[in-house]
Amino acid sequence: MELRHLRYFVAVAEELSFTRAAERLHIGQPPLSHQIQLLEAEIGAQLLERSKRWVRLTEAGKLFLEDARRVLALSEQAIQTARRAARGEAGELRVGFTFSTPLTPLFAAIINRYRQRYPGVQLTLQEMSTIGQIEALAARELDLGLVRPPELSLPESVEMTVLRRDPLVMVLPVAHPLARKKSIAISDLKGEPLVMYPESAGTGIHPQINRLCREAGFKPTIAMEAGEASTIIGLVAAGCGVSVLPSPFDTIRMSDVCYRPMADAEATTVLYLAKRKDAVSPLVAAFVAVATEAATATA
Repeated sequence: MELRHLRYFVAVAEELSFTRAAERLHIGQPPLSHQIQLLEAEIGAQLLERSKRWVRLTEAGKLFLEDARRVLALSEQAIQTARRAARGEAGELRVGFTFSTPLTPLFAAIINRYRQRYPGVQLTLQEMSTIGQIEALAARELDLGLVRPPELSLPESVEMTVLRRDPLVMVLPVAHPLARKKSIAISDLKGEPLVMYPESAGTGIHPQINRLCREAGFKPTIAMEAGEASTIIGLVAAGCGVSVLPSPFDTIRMSDVCYRPMADAEATTVLYLAKRKDAVSPLVAAFVAVATEAATATA
């Protein structure tokens, strides 16, 4: 049994005329009658009663018509779903993002624009560290990642596109002597107790701060470590030390904390869109296009 046999039968059942059904299907009446006979023989039941003047559905034919319509509707739905997927309009897309990414206006712009443009796609968002995202991309557990520079060798299979640059800011207790300065140099951190992400957190900021301090001629003094930016800022407010974070975190306001820009030209962080080099699906291509468009619009 083929789908065309179901279409032939539905046409005859709806027209109750082989002549009109043949015209509707753009085929000859004798071949149509023959195909219906073959269908009945394959099923083992008479679906239509015929005379020279009329065509009627048998009880078996009435029930078969309901199922035939459902099968044809499902086949059409499958075709449309496949076509939407080929255009990047259906399926699941797994996107990772770093802890600071949702605090940037770009994140909301990308996600809102993508959801509006591709409402049929199941967009699964996962908060992960930069290193965690890179590993998940390489393992094909993520399709795309919004990451900060990891300062490590990337897997050969992963490539990154720059979306946005953010300055680093110093996070200080409001009573700290450095808070009186309009901008702060990395060299000002020498001897200051730092509150930082642990190395095991897999963030890009940890190795970057270590590198900047080494280039300034000293080793940072780590006073405390915390895995969440809000915890780091809270520890700074409690006088446990100072910190350096990407500027989007300055939206987290606490009464005993202030933020100051960094004077060093290299004290910036970049938001990248990471993907596998072989990720050529329409879903990935559509998200990349939306992200690039949103990054240009919010620049």
